[in-house]
Amino acid sequence: MNWGVVLCTVAGLGLLVAAAHESVVVRRLRRHGTRTWGVVVDNVRTHDSDGPNWIPVIAFTDRSGYRVEFSPRVRGTGMGLPTGRQVEVVYLAANPQIARVRMWRHLVGPPVFLTFGAVVFLAVGALIAATS
Repeated sequence: MNWGVVLCTVAGLGLLVAAAHESVVVRRLRRHGTRTWGVVVDNVRTHDSDGPNWIPVIAFTDRSGYRVEFSPRVRGTGMGLPTGRQVEVVYLAANPQIARVRMWRHLVGPPVFLTFGAVVFLAVGALIAATS
């Protein structure tokens, strides 16, 4: 058994499942989501292997009048939002914690990047299988 093939296949399938889940969430938000405006109230500094990153924290008021805070799922260069910026938010009324910034890069970006990563892992797994 070639462990490289197994690992690449498992990683690729896991990313495909994550992409499918994120696609379903985005579809539900587009069809049934409630739109409102939110404000970037903070940028939290985190550290990872690439160094420090800044993650925006967005606050909005849901239909029931409760304040909800969330951070966008997409992070990285070019995805930041400055503190104080007003952004359009879409959320599910039944679960306001499922919210996204209503920008193409924040709605469509996660499923696209997850699918791309899955294709890369599956292709590498197939390449390893074909050459061994």
